[in-house]
Amino acid sequence: MYSVEEDKIKDECGVFGIYSDEGLDIAALTYYGLYALQHRGQESAGIAVANKDQIQVYKDMGLVCDVFDETKLSNLKGKAAIGHVRYSTTGSSNPSNAQPLLSQFKLGSIAIAHNGNLVNADVIRELLEDAGCIFHTSVDTEVVLNLIARGASKGIENAVFDAIQAIKGSFAIVMLVKDKLIGVRDPNGIRPLCIGKLSNSYILCSESCALEAIGAEFIRDVNPGEIIIIDENGIKSITPGERTKCATCAFEYIYFARPDSIIDGINVYEARFKAGKILYEECPVDADVVVGVPDSGMAAAAGYAEASGIPFDMGFVKNRYVGRSFIAPTQDLREKAVAIKLNPLKVNIQGKRVVLIDDSIIRGTTSRRLVDLLRKAGATEVHFRVSSPVVKYPCYFGIDMPYRKELIGANSTVEEIRQEIGADTLQYISMEGLLNSFQKHHRFCLGCFNGEYPISTPIETLKERLER
Repeated sequence: MYSVEEDKIKDECGVFGIYSDEGLDIAALTYYGLYALQHRGQESAGIAVANKDQIQVYKDMGLVCDVFDETKLSNLKGKAAIGHVRYSTTGSSNPSNAQPLLSQFKLGSIAIAHNGNLVNADVIRELLEDAGCIFHTSVDTEVVLNLIARGASKGIENAVFDAIQAIKGSFAIVMLVKDKLIGVRDPNGIRPLCIGKLSNSYILCSESCALEAIGAEFIRDVNPGEIIIIDENGIKSITPGERTKCATCAFEYIYFARPDSIIDGINVYEARFKAGKILYEECPVDADVVVGVPDSGMAAAAGYAEASGIPFDMGFVKNRYVGRSFIAPTQDLREKAVAIKLNPLKVNIQGKRVVLIDDSIIRGTTSRRLVDLLRKAGATEVHFRVSSPVVKYPCYFGIDMPYRKELIGANSTVEEIRQEIGADTLQYISMEGLLNSFQKHHRFCLGCFNGEYPISTPIETLKERLER
């Protein structure tokens, strides 16, 4: 089975939470917040609402607009809510793994939604099972849920603190108990989480674009390792004793995040635009038109065009009605899949030397097809430019990135990749150029480019190593 997006890195998940004592329609606000985060996951969507001593959850497979309607939302009433959109990075894609997850423990009900990936989830899961815990899903989020439940006798804040000390990896988590909304970000800040305010109500969400979608004000990013507690007394921060350093996932800026978001003080659109300008400075070429691959390649293409003086124009028309669930069951249809989603605009291509800008090359199949489409549309030359360095290593922190043996950049030189995709020239931005595009001095997770991760990663099996 093949998805149109198979050659792109898959988004992780998006989380949203709101606490309101003002009688706001929190289910509707969560719905619109999740709608703004839909780009982070399209497999399932869910909302949990705390109403007095009870927590209600509704979730299902599909897009936010398909899972919820006015009737379902009107049945979700309360003072606090959390929501989740999912792309599976651990655990299969099925209804039982949809989030938020709901459980009962000594202090009552708890619901949890998680974006990221725990590198020690299997070890903790086995220990918990040995201690008598029963798991109902295959997602690592349930590991966190059980850890908190086991420490419930210490109080919810202590239970959350202790659980967070035990888990390793990337996580942006929102939790709901009967009278509190809780948010947690991993000690390296790999996955984003921010705080917003609407009147006197507080919001936690993956990206600032979700705040703007509901008319809320951005307050700040949750700091790495910070625990945020929101209840009737307002907002409280618990900071870990150990010193932490921010190492935001670089691909949040390159590809995942919506261009209108700001993450850890960096404007996503400006970073992509700047990367395009630097890409021209490092990799100039004579051409007639610059085009970007919709959607995440467009800002870099605009930056490349401005720096070079080469006109920027639309090179592809995107079919907005072909979602990520589009399936091509045969090899023949696999080759046609990209053309169904992206069609070249011949009037802007024919007879021209084209600079094609994309955010990354993963397997190379989509890149090859795009070059082929441009040539068939009459391009005399196709010069491929990439606004990220060569992807050579897998990701363990919440991105569905292939094994190293499937990454074309891990097994081929740039010249070999150029020949494989059929471009006249191929060049990537340098690591220094990428970091300069962020215009920030804190660290980033760059593991997929250089193999250096902010925390230790799972040891690959012997079979995986031999298959490289």
